[in-house]
Order: sequence, then structure tokens, then C-alpha cells
Amino acid sequence: MDGLKYVGAALAVLTGLGSGIGEGMICARAIDGMARNPQMYSKLRTSMILGCALDETTGIYGLVIAILCLVL
Repeated sequence: MDGLKYVGAALAVLTGLGSGIGEGMICARAIDGMARNPQMYSKLRTSMILGCALDETTGIYGLVIAILCLVL
């Protein structure tokens, strides 16, 4: 049973992979939009920062769950 907590921690850490891919896609789409329409720069930048912050919380939650799996 002790080995299963390591498997659970590894699966929880994998949320960082999805978070990184999602954050890259958010930034790529925002830069693409800024290149197509420079007047929307400030709105797109604000939305990009908010999207990256929300996306990053997924990775942080996965890390916290992984640490809790290993400690408890």
C-alpha cells in the first residue's frame, strides 16, 4: 500500500505537464492576436495574464496534492 502513494504523487505532478502546455497555447494565441490587431494589445495582454494565472493554479494544486500524498 505504501507504493500506491508514490503512484498517486506522480499522477498529481503530471497536472504540471498539462498546465505547461495550456499556458504555452494561451501565450501563443495572445501573441497571434496582438500581431493581427495591434490596437487590442492591452485587452489581449490583460486576458493573457489572467488566463496564465488561472492555468498556473492547476499546476500548483497538483504539486500540493503530490506533497500531501507523500507526507500523509
